[in-house]
Amino acid sequence: MAIKHAFSQALVTGGAGFIGSHLCDALLAQGVAVEAFDDLSTGSVRNVDHLRSNPGFQLKIGDVCHREELAESVDRADVVFHMAAAVGVRLIVERPVHTIATNLEGTENVLELSAKKQKHVLLASTSEVYGKSTALPFNEESDLVLGASRRPRWAYACSKLMDEFLALAHFRERGLPVVIARLFNTVGPRQTGRYGMVIPRFVSQAIAGEPLTVYGDGTQSRTFCHVSDTVRALVGLINSPETRGQVYNVGGTTEITMLELAKHVIALTKSNSSLAMIPFEQAYDEDFEDMARRRPDIAKIGSAIAFAPERTLDDIVNDVARELRGA
Repeated sequence: MAIKHAFSQALVTGGAGFIGSHLCDALLAQGVAVEAFDDLSTGSVRNVDHLRSNPGFQLKIGDVCHREELAESVDRADVVFHMAAAVGVRLIVERPVHTIATNLEGTENVLELSAKKQKHVLLASTSEVYGKSTALPFNEESDLVLGASRRPRWAYACSKLMDEFLALAHFRERGLPVVIARLFNTVGPRQTGRYGMVIPRFVSQAIAGEPLTVYGDGTQSRTFCHVSDTVRALVGLINSPETRGQVYNVGGTTEITMLELAKHVIALTKSNSSLAMIPFEQAYDEDFEDMARRRPDIAKIGSAIAFAPERTLDDIVNDVARELRGA
């Protein structure tokens, strides 16, 4: 059944990225014209190649840090999904300057330009802002606990948290209709393991018959959300007037340790792979710091738009494996 939107033209920054490209798919399928704006630093034209023949789709190669490039695209849109950001643990560790500049400057440009014309904005944030908090499950009203500034991971968390503060400041001071989605470990087809995403890396290793590299002692745990569920949440949030000026967790609720996940991937892919335990300082550097657990409270988004994940962990692993096998 077609979804009735309050908008007809959407701008998706980071639209050639993993989540952004799936968002473009969904919006176009629902009759919304889409412009994907991407500098292709972590995104790929391959992610949107199948959309190039769609008359409602346009890909613009540009950098959100360049305000002039972005201004015309914002002007054309009714709503802006701001998905563009530096992503992935490895990229964050290896390119901290790029991470901070992209997240802060890019978001400032999107918010400033959108506020001038009162464009509705969805800002994609991250579960990283919860930092080292142990108050599980993470609630949107929970205190946020970040680590030492010498550890690059917290630079990313802090930059995304500043994005949230800036968005909410624009809401309060300038009436910008903005909603913030804190995304927890979104996974699915088109995601690359190149920047540290664990499930694509595990599945790729399992299919190749290579040892699955489990970092640390493997007891750290996460929840995972299929990209189709995440996209459904994003579209639902921007379609609801009641969500403006609010922050919502978006993620799965089934928690699993990395050691259990590795074994589960081996079983689902029917692989003969073994496990290789790799210390964090060997995988990244001696200043790397990880969190023991990360699980969202999704009661708020459930109440706002009746959201709950529909796809299981098995669905996620099988979909990633199917793509990697070219099936």
